[in-house]
Amino acid sequence: MNETTRPDRYALIGQPVHHSRSPVIHSLFARETGQALTYELIEAAPEEFEQAVRGFAAAGGRGMNVTVPHKEAAFRLADTRGPEAEQAGAVNTLTFGPGGDIRGDNTDGIGFLRDLTENLGWTLEDRRVLVLGAGGAARGILPPLLESAPRELVLANRTLPRAQALEERFRELGRIEVVSFDALADAGAFDIVVNATSAGLKGEQPPFPASIVAASTCCYDLAYTRSGDTPFVLWARAAGAAQAEQGLGMLVEQAAESFWIWRGIRPDTASVIRELVGG
Repeated sequence: MNETTRPDRYALIGQPVHHSRSPVIHSLFARETGQALTYELIEAAPEEFEQAVRGFAAAGGRGMNVTVPHKEAAFRLADTRGPEAEQAGAVNTLTFGPGGDIRGDNTDGIGFLRDLTENLGWTLEDRRVLVLGAGGAARGILPPLLESAPRELVLANRTLPRAQALEERFRELGRIEVVSFDALADAGAFDIVVNATSAGLKGEQPPFPASIVAASTCCYDLAYTRSGDTPFVLWARAAGAAQAEQGLGMLVEQAAESFWIWRGIRPDTASVIRELVGG
């Protein structure tokens, strides 16, 4: 294969990344849209992140998705940033320009909102919404949640300072009430509960009181598993939630937005979600 026909290279960088479905998703997008590209996984510790990104770009890479724990580091590394990235203070999509310029975007919020409202049909307006966790995963979803005009938005974290920092960052977009996990015992039930923590992924019981879930509550886990349900989804169903979903749809939707940034083509996500769920 000569230089003119070599597929464009893309990758996901994070730690860990071995479980990721992103290569499959982007391969399906490429097949659907007739794009010639490859997509690989790059495992990098925080101290290796910048070198790995610049090395991939120098070797001809066109763009990278960024997952935990590197989204804030990617924000700092980017030379220019899209408005969603500036708002969140985090980047999940890097694009490498021909002159070495690195652009950072954040497609997490767009993907999250599309999955909840378009794929799942949930309504956020005038709802009582709880977000669990105040790390990098929460940064991308808080702005679109606030812009969806919930009646109340509560941000809970194990320790308060990190949650308070996010409340301060997004204060101009709307009101966020900050509480600790311990205080949730007195918070009552919510209409929508979003898990932005890694709770349960190491085998421990999610540290949330079942009282935050009622028979009408919809629960959403930003995490996903290759098969079966996440521990949070299992916990939510055991607590009596009306609906409990993991973040595979969000993964596909944010990937589609990244694909559009890179290729200028928006793939059909419904067929890809069906294929992944069926597979």
